[in-house]
Amino acid sequence: MYDIGQAEIEAVTKVLTSKQFMRYRGGEGGYTEQFEKALQDKFQVRHALTVNSGTSALICALAAMGIGPGDEVIVPAYTWVATAMAPLAVGAVPVMADIDESLTIDPEDIERKITPYTKAIIPVHMINQPCNMDAIMAIAKKHHLLVCEDACQACGVSYHGKRVGTIGHTGTLSFNQFKNITCGEGGAVLTNDERYYERALMYHDAGCFTRSHASTIKEPFFPGVNYRVSEIQGAIMFEQLKRLDGILDNLKASRKIMAQVFAKTGQFRPAPHHDEASAVNMSIIFPEAASAKAYAEKHHLSPISESGRHVYTNWEPLLEQRAFHPKMNPFAWAQRKIEYTPGMCQKTLDIVARAINLGVPYNVTPEAARAGAEKLIS
Repeated sequence: MYDIGQAEIEAVTKVLTSKQFMRYRGGEGGYTEQFEKALQDKFQVRHALTVNSGTSALICALAAMGIGPGDEVIVPAYTWVATAMAPLAVGAVPVMADIDESLTIDPEDIERKITPYTKAIIPVHMINQPCNMDAIMAIAKKHHLLVCEDACQACGVSYHGKRVGTIGHTGTLSFNQFKNITCGEGGAVLTNDERYYERALMYHDAGCFTRSHASTIKEPFFPGVNYRVSEIQGAIMFEQLKRLDGILDNLKASRKIMAQVFAKTGQFRPAPHHDEASAVNMSIIFPEAASAKAYAEKHHLSPISESGRHVYTNWEPLLEQRAFHPKMNPFAWAQRKIEYTPGMCQKTLDIVARAINLGVPYNVTPEAARAGAEKLIS
């Protein structure tokens, strides 16, 4: 979380005073709807739907695209575990693919992991670093696959002039406490496809068929769940969105200074970036794990391999293919035997052991950013 202040306090106070907390009960035209319209405009996307988390956004997006039992969804082996669990929520199964040194999914391994049952790819723009979306969209087109961008850790970041989350068939954002903009917990589904939007809308709200927008929906209604947000979250996000580009500009400026300083050292190199001009994060790569570990200990940091739940080897409930009920276990519906082993993505394990995410200092002077970077090469 970067900035939050009086504007958010005043917006929330206005909602509390109105006593209209629900977006669909006197809330039409309220803060949540205003936020969605502003998000559509800023991201240049036709549809935006606010939901209660990035995880819910992923599930809604997959449901909207018709992903379900028997389908396989390719996900990276380095991501927050929710990326891999989202396919399970719609009855599909995740297939893990390696990352490359950009710390994002490797397009070459996507190709290797495609089977006759593959239906979708979820590229994840981890730690504000965009995936190679040109290559991924080309693969998707070649194999007739759907793409759901997980931009939960990269809200607002650009890839060759487009915001991540708007390039695939659907995209998702997170407004969790630790994201670029936040309301504590929240998320959004993005899409340019009318049908996908309508299906996400009805999936995220069990009462969608009772709302004022029901008469405009062309898609037949089906039962949904409840991933709605309140007007309190909508109010915070309406104000937070106004801060987004300033936050990213600050990160970009500090990252540029760090890159200039790091160019002096031979200890490590910045992780490759798929749009260097728009880069807002700094991760570094070492030749071998031992040097990364030594550097991390010296500077009180940790290699990415120690980030725990972000690496597939720590996704115990998924690796053991458990479910809340055996008759609802998606692995029983798969069209082939799905096997997970600790070493199945060895390339990923090698890279995360050699990589350290430094992040980027926010809202500091150029002099402070340079001084901080100098300490990291001392």
